[in-house]
Amino acid sequence: MFMHWGFLAFFLFALSKQLDEVEELEDTNLLNSEMVFATVFLIVVVGRFLYMQFTRPTALPVETPPRQRLLARAVHFGMYAGVAMIAVTGLIIGALYYAEIKTGLAMEAALVAHEIFVNGTYTLIFVHVAAAIYHRRLGDGIWETMVPALGRTKQESDPG
Repeated sequence: MFMHWGFLAFFLFALSKQLDEVEELEDTNLLNSEMVFATVFLIVVVGRFLYMQFTRPTALPVETPPRQRLLARAVHFGMYAGVAMIAVTGLIIGALYYAEIKTGLAMEAALVAHEIFVNGTYTLIFVHVAAAIYHRRLGDGIWETMVPALGRTKQESDPG
């Protein structure tokens, strides 16, 4: 759970660092720090993904319908892929700046891809949060694994 919320904090910090305009990368110090940050971010994402894949089984109950299980897996993989690709496309944009390629098809493609991954990731995060709320209403224990501090009260758990 620490990794879940810690990564959220790290992701929000990354969002707070975002640039207003790509031309800000003209500042070499900013470009260097953004490249280092994107590299660290990518390492953290890949490390968290591998850790979760190999050490943490799904928290979904066994009786979860196969389609719902598949959708949950797709959303999780999509979020990992999305945040990883945000970093990768950011690194590509930075590499193009290092190569003095600041305009043209390659830069436009990298910027569009970056924006697509950012917006796609936001969408998947919304779906993830909506699913968590859905599981809270179901009372199947998923909410409590993600947000134990806001777990069900005794009255919600035992309406009788």
